[in-house]
Amino acid sequence: MSQLKSTESVGILIGIFAYLSFSILDVIQKTLILHHSVFQLLLIKYFFVLFLALFEAKRKKNNLFYKSKDIKLQIFRSLLSVIESGCFVLSFKYLSLANVHSVGSLAPVIIVALSTIILKEKVSPKTWIAIFIGFVGVLIILRPTSSIFNPKALLPLMAAFVLGLYQVITKKVSKYDSNETSLFFTSIIGLLVMSLLATNFWRPIDSSSYSMFLGIGIFFSLGLYLQIIALSKARASIIQPFHYTLIFWAIIFGYIFYNDIPDMFTIIGAVIITCSGIFVLNQTSKN
Repeated sequence: MSQLKSTESVGILIGIFAYLSFSILDVIQKTLILHHSVFQLLLIKYFFVLFLALFEAKRKKNNLFYKSKDIKLQIFRSLLSVIESGCFVLSFKYLSLANVHSVGSLAPVIIVALSTIILKEKVSPKTWIAIFIGFVGVLIILRPTSSIFNPKALLPLMAAFVLGLYQVITKKVSKYDSNETSLFFTSIIGLLVMSLLATNFWRPIDSSSYSMFLGIGIFFSLGLYLQIIALSKARASIIQPFHYTLIFWAIIFGYIFYNDIPDMFTIIGAVIITCSGIFVLNQTSKN
């Protein structure tokens, strides 16, 4: 038992570093998206996902990583990844890091809600109430009836919904396809779509931006890989709540790099979403 707890503690620590890596990635993306197209950024990310897939396949000695038992479902989840990533990155152009991640942190709640529809998982009335409260938190942050409401603020909400659907489909696919297979299809579909779009929306890259584009690939791959390791050492129900550390890092990095200070509505909404999300994840793990 003590050895299991020790292993899970290591998994938690690695998971925290994974989310820190994603937070650093977001700082770089927010800087680059102001002067480059979203397709350029995603093209780099999917190149590195391909390298990660090949690395994992070699490490696990899986020579058939490119074969899936349900190619249509893999293509669908890969397209969801493209849409989700695009919405998240684009939202950094118009919103602060704290706002994007506060709304985006609704994803774990959406995953549970969609799991009842797609995976036919049972959800208790208490969990449904917590899910509803989570959406109330989003409304507090977005303030759709306010005169300061910007329709572009719906981008992270759309991203959270698509991410939730992507995670549910990934969970379904993982029953018969390995991680490296899923990573491979995500990278190939992402590269195909981004190659077509990036050429039409290409913006010149100056010499000072090359290191930042490299940073996108490094921190995105590092975050993904650390997440894979964390989930191999600890249960998803234990790792998932640490997803909310993204809000913490977003507030800190937003203040350091962009002098963004979240208003009271954002803080209240973020606390509500976090509490409801942790409750939902806790109830799910019990079930």
